[in-house]
Amino acid sequence: MVRARPMNKRELAQKTSMCVEIDKSINGIIVTPPGASKETTRQFTYDVVYGEDSTQRQVYDEGAFSLVESVMNGYNGTIFAYGQTGCGKTHTMIGVKGDKSQNGIIPNAFDHIFGYFDDAVNFKKKFLLR
Repeated sequence: MVRARPMNKRELAQKTSMCVEIDKSINGIIVTPPGASKETTRQFTYDVVYGEDSTQRQVYDEGAFSLVESVMNGYNGTIFAYGQTGCGKTHTMIGVKGDKSQNGIIPNAFDHIFGYFDDAVNFKKKFLLR
């Protein structure tokens, strides 16, 4: 999956234009370098795309929830964030401290896992977390 982050305060103050456009109809992104002509525009297609208006909860629920559920059922799972510096990996994976609605994938996964443990106490299950 690919997620395009919203512009940050510095970029907004400098009146920077977006160079990435999300097209959900084709699950694609369209990249246009700043000041470039349409001939240099490139298009890429993915399984899932999220635009700058996507929420942390939406990304977790659609992109990570089922993987965490599988891990809780004994399967291995990995979530790997990859991209250029400043592209939004930390925001997506960790989020904003102190604002639960802005929790990223990692804190949401911890809440999910420990919630599973809490529920499992009623079913006399034991877990080892390392």
